Amino acid sequence: MSSLRQDKVSELLRRELSTIIQRNEGEMLPGKMTTVTTVRISPDLSFAKVYVSIFPTEDLKEDVAILAQYVPQLRFQLGKSIRHQLRIVPQFAFYGDDSLDYAEEIENLLKE
Repeated sequence: MSSLRQDKVSELLRRELSTIIQRNEGEMLPGKMTTVTTVRISPDLSFAKVYVSIFPTEDLKEDVAILAQYVPQLRFQLGKSIRHQLRIVPQFAFYGDDSLDYAEEIENLLKE
């Protein structure tokens, strides 16, 4: 159960990280489109799980590992953009969001 504050901070982080990743996408994952789908933040607002969807991808885990290498730079840029909204910039980690693949698989099973 998340609080209203957690929900607001999660949405703020999702919007800002989406913008930052889109600006630097050519450098991090050339030729791929990255979407931040969900951000889940801890109750003390110190750690966030960032779920990303990457298209087209052969190996989602490999692409998420590449994004993970850029966490320090992304956190620095995030700190510059949200410095007036949050006192401390949370640590975060990327996770692959395979919900679209799962939904497509269920749809294909229903069609059969």
